[in-house]
Formats: sequence, structure tokens, C-alpha cells
Amino acid sequence: MSANRSLTDTDLSLVEKVEYYLEKIDKNDAKIKAFIEVFPHDALARAKALEQKRQQGKKLGKLFGYVFAIKNNICIKGKRTTCSSKMLENYIATYDASVIKRILEEDAIIIGTTNMDEFACGSDCTYSAFFPTRNPVDHERVPGGSSGGSAAAVAADFCDVALGSDTGGSIRCPAAFCDIYGLKPTYGTVSRFGLVDMAMSLDQIGPFAKNLVDLEKVLRVIAFPDPKDNVCNRTIDYSHTSRPKFAMVKEFLEVVDERIKRRFFDLIEKLKARDFIVDEISIPILKYGISIYYLCMCAELSSALQKFDGFKYGYKADINKDLISSVSDARGKAFGKEIKRRILVGTYITMSENKESWYKRSLIARKLIQKEFMRAFSNYDIVLGPTVPVFPWRIGEIISPIQMYQTDILTVSANLAGIPALSLPMRGLELPAGIQLHANICKEGVLLEAARIIDEVTKN
Repeated sequence: MSANRSLTDTDLSLVEKVEYYLEKIDKNDAKIKAFIEVFPHDALARAKALEQKRQQGKKLGKLFGYVFAIKNNICIKGKRTTCSSKMLENYIATYDASVIKRILEEDAIIIGTTNMDEFACGSDCTYSAFFPTRNPVDHERVPGGSSGGSAAAVAADFCDVALGSDTGGSIRCPAAFCDIYGLKPTYGTVSRFGLVDMAMSLDQIGPFAKNLVDLEKVLRVIAFPDPKDNVCNRTIDYSHTSRPKFAMVKEFLEVVDERIKRRFFDLIEKLKARDFIVDEISIPILKYGISIYYLCMCAELSSALQKFDGFKYGYKADINKDLISSVSDARGKAFGKEIKRRILVGTYITMSENKESWYKRSLIARKLIQKEFMRAFSNYDIVLGPTVPVFPWRIGEIISPIQMYQTDILTVSANLAGIPALSLPMRGLELPAGIQLHANICKEGVLLEAARIIDEVTKN
């Protein structure tokens, strides 16, 4: 089965299809390490039950037989939700996340849960407490993060589609590095109920796929208003125009590897040759996007992780010590270095004496970013640029946290603005890279149509 073929393109039964994927996982995942857990018995039993449903002539769900991999920070009842952290290494979820319930209702099959950077803090999937994930395109290189395991599972042809979460590029970066498609939907269109949050005002669950058809099919199922998530009340508009107007952002292109930039301009010329409008615009505040993002994210992360104290969930504190010592000891042993670094930053900037000068100013700047995007969308349908400024690096090559943070420079603005963004493969390069499209709030229909246009242009 080709990695780009969907369910409708194959004559395999669901049982044969699951067996095919399980065989590939068994043969190849020891090298890639995409999965934390694989569910062979559950997946085969589910495939058999769905085959029986089809044979009985019952109505089939919209995702009938689609094989999913799920990022391990999304709760699946009765399965471990570890967030790739020792803090939750043996935590068993007691309920299904809303997106899990939704895909199961539409007859999906879950084959396993995937590795990630610990509590979604990282850009390359080497910050897992368990093991690094390797890029299926080149095993010496990273798959991107934090949803690297989900992207690697799709790229390695271990499943049809996968779910990840995106706080500052954690779906789009791995999609670009693994040469597949990844979408961060509009904030508030996909329920976060059952997602172990990193930064609640930035997090969004979204899909990975081998093609745009499957990407949209998954989106249409998982995007729905959910009373269990008090901000999940927006409805996606799937209407579109066949002649979208494009804008490329000057600031995005100033930080990009020259090889990626040249290939990107090749795309621009192909669009213009087909009489599409592609104008250059400037959004100067995007130069400060990384600083704004890390201030907002660290403040929310430090708050979100307070509940992991060694008493409520997962790792057990030593109850023979006094409270402060037992909590400090548990967090010291169970959290990784990157988590501690971000907790310290978040705690510092939200202290009463620092809040005005750091955190509140970052919130004001965040609103300015959203305002500038809204101004761009008053004249254009799509804002486009590369997804990441560099190619996937070799494992261990980037060791400086600051250097790693800078790789998010092109992706964080979509989360700060709450707008949808999609990464699709940038073809014709020696290593994977991505093209990133942004659209206005809830305009995923426009986004997907523009992606189809660019897909067609870059394939020819």
C-alpha cells in the first residue's frame, strides 16, 4: 500500500489493513520509535467489529476504518496518558477525550499512542523522558516536535492519520520535517477536553495526514462545539474561493535558510504565472513573536503543571517528608530539565513584582499580533511562507535551548493570533521542508482550497 493512498484506494479488508500496519510497526518502529504504546489486540478486535458492521449493512461512520495514531497527551480511557514524562509514566486515563470519543463514534480504529516532547515542551521530539523519535525520512535527523511521534507514524506508513496538539507549531513543524500534511485549526473549533494542557490559551488539537483529502475528512469530524470545553464554541466555515489572494510576509523570509527561500520563491513565480495575486507585506511585530510567545506560554505552563505535585496524579511523593520537601523532591525527580526551565521562567514573570513589566506587556503585544493579521486578512485570503526556517537537524546537533526556541519563529504567531495554519510539503529539496498557509479565523475552507492549489502547482 502506498503511503499516499487513502482507505478508499485499497481493496484490503480492515483486518488485513490493521495487520499490514502492525507488521510495519513491528518491523520498523524499533528504529524510529514513533510509538509509546501499540494496541494490536484492541485494533484487530475493532477492525473485526467494524467489518461485521459493514457486512450487516449498517450505516458506516465518516471515518470508517481509518487507522489513527494518537499523541500521548490526549486521553484514551483505560490507556496510559504519559505526556512522555516520568511524572505520568504510569497514569491510566479514566475517560476519553472529546476528540477520541468523536472519532470512535465515526468508526475509526486507534492503533497506538505516540511519543512527544515532555508535556509538549520541545521542537524536535528528543525531549521525551523515554526515548527520542527519529525522522522516517532520515533516521539520523529529528522529526520535529512536540508531536514528532504522530508525524513520524504517518510518514512511516504506520497508520492512515494521526492526532497531535499544537501550542506554537507542534503540528506544523513535524509535518514539515516529515514531509506530510499538518493542520492547526482555529482556536476554539476543536475541543481540548481530555488534552493535558500545556498553555490553555494557545493549545489546539489537529490532524496529520498523507494527503489533503484525509486531512479535511478528519477535521470535519473533530471540529465541533463542545460544552465540556468552555472556549470550544466556534464553527468552521468550509466555503472557499477558487482564486484566493495571497500575501507573503517580509519578516518570515528574513530568517529562512537560503535553499528554502529559493524554493519558496519558485512557488511564488508559479502562482503568479497562473495569474494569482501574491503581494509582499510587512508585519514588523512578528520579529518579536518568539519573545511574546515564550512569555505567554511559560506563564500558562507553570500554572498548568502545578497540579502535578506527587500527590494527585502519577509520580508518588514521599509522604514521610514535610509537604514542601516532598513536593519539591517529586517534581525534581519526575520533571525533565526543559520543563523545569520553563516553570522557572513562568513563575518569575508572573510574580507580583514582575507581572506588569513582563506578562501583562506580552498579552498586549499578543493582541497587536492578532490585530495585524486581521488587517492583512482584510485585503488577502491567505498569508503564506515557509513552515520552519531550517531543515530537520541531526539528533543532538541543537543543544542550546535558545537555538531550539528560535526554530519556532515562523509558527508561533498563528497560535498567538488564534488563526488556522496548515503545513504542506515543499517539494524539490534535498531534505524535507514545509510551506505554511494562514487564513482568517474559522476560514479553514479557504485554507484547504489554497493548499490544494499550491499542491497542484508544486507537483507540476
